[in-house]
Amino acid sequence: MNPIDDPHPPLLVISGLSGSGKSVVLRTLEDLDYYCVDNLPAELLPEFVAGVTAGGNGRHRRLAVGIDVRNRPEGLTRLPHSLAKVGTMGCQHQLVFLDTLDEVLLRRYSETRRRHPLSGEGLPLADAIALERQRLRPLAAIADRVLDTSTMNVHQLRRWVVTELAADAQPGLSLLVQSFAYRHGVPGDADFVFDVRCLPNPHWDPGLRPLSGRDAPVREWLMQQPAVVEYLDHVAGFVDAWLPRFESDTRSYVTLAFGCTGGRHRSVHCTEWLASHWRDQGRSRVVTFHRELE
Repeated sequence: MNPIDDPHPPLLVISGLSGSGKSVVLRTLEDLDYYCVDNLPAELLPEFVAGVTAGGNGRHRRLAVGIDVRNRPEGLTRLPHSLAKVGTMGCQHQLVFLDTLDEVLLRRYSETRRRHPLSGEGLPLADAIALERQRLRPLAAIADRVLDTSTMNVHQLRRWVVTELAADAQPGLSLLVQSFAYRHGVPGDADFVFDVRCLPNPHWDPGLRPLSGRDAPVREWLMQQPAVVEYLDHVAGFVDAWLPRFESDTRSYVTLAFGCTGGRHRSVHCTEWLASHWRDQGRSRVVTFHRELE
């Protein structure tokens, strides 16, 4: 049976260590039109699949679920049983486990100052990571794919999801659209780089300065500027004209980067606006990344 005709959409179960990038993977899959749920109790997985696919209306072709150490230990031990039950329902599934070296996890937690999910048990961070690794070892053992994210940044992980993990989910060319700040360097992996520093800058409005190009007041301010509208129309027309050439050249993805001075306002807005433009065209594989915000 062709997966697109399958009333039970393929399912990705994303697990792994806290701080290894599970949230990034789920957000990227959501950009790719997956129906995503994070921190689902493992024992509810069959009911979730049955509920979402009820009636076979095909609204949600692809599902992704995050299951990790935030589950009860007994729930994690039942995950193989839950996956087997999902399989008997006719739903293809894949368990993806994200691993990361302990020293990298310690550095990431120190940089972000996030709380480890097991820190509430009164454990030092290193001991919490060790306990988490122990509890998740059975999941890593049965995983269909294990990815070590120790040397990957957020952008590289998003690209892996688009080009490797979800490559079979949506046919066609993938667009990775990102914003950046010139003062921190131009992304070395961009196929096209667009300089938006020539556009009016909302940074100089004290009310807009703390916001980003994702926020409605900044978006509205920028779209009231004729130069911004003209710039976006020109870039959209250029890319629209040339993307078919890349598709015919068997390219799997194209990366477009938009840069401004601080990487918060103009470049972010242009990234989001153009990504929405290409999604409205029917391109389902469009992923955004804001380097200075993330």
